[in-house]
Amino acid sequence: MKLNSTVLLTLILLTLMLGAGSVSAFWGFTLGSSALKGVTTPDGRPTTKFTSSKSSNSQAGSLVLLREEEILKIVKARIEGKTKAAKSEKLEEDEEETNNSKNKPEEKPPEVEQEKPQQGFPVTAENKGVTFAVQSARYSGGDLLLKVKMQNKGADSVRFLYSFLDVTDDKGRTLSASTEGLPAELPANGPTFSGTVSIPTALLDDVKKISLSLTDYPAQQLKLEVSNIPVEK
Repeated sequence: MKLNSTVLLTLILLTLMLGAGSVSAFWGFTLGSSALKGVTTPDGRPTTKFTSSKSSNSQAGSLVLLREEEILKIVKARIEGKTKAAKSEKLEEDEEETNNSKNKPEEKPPEVEQEKPQQGFPVTAENKGVTFAVQSARYSGGDLLLKVKMQNKGADSVRFLYSFLDVTDDKGRTLSASTEGLPAELPANGPTFSGTVSIPTALLDDVKKISLSLTDYPAQQLKLEVSNIPVEK
């Protein structure tokens, strides 16, 4: 029987493929074996590890372990040494401070200069337990500065609106003024409050005395009038 050419070609291809596969498998096995030469399976047994560590330690040298008592003695000695050193340093510092304090002269506290009362002051007005006092007057920076103190000794608190403060000179002319530091409300039986009333100097060329008038707000049942305040330059 004559073989068909197609069948013959198929058989030849299969033979070549089997041969190539066999050669590749053999070649791969040979390369893997050569690559794994000298590689051994790790020993995971704990007894073996302990024995190997003991042998390595014995080969490297014997390890000397200190007793607990000796360690405590060493630590205690170091602590005592540091404590003594710190105490000696502190004693030296105290001695230096003592010597310095002995050598330094005693410093006297600065004497507080009391403000001398200005002639003609204070000028005071009082109504229903509320006091309004002008303590002094001085010229500074183009303004006349009146130092004012207020206190309420009454049983009720009192409110003020300082835009209602009337300032007049000795000729009856009304002067403009501004206030600073004065409280909007004086509490009952409260402390003394201080502030300043400022009047432009240009309005006081020929003025020798001025007067201040202030009423409470909004009731306007209390009126404080401070008259004849000397402002002559």
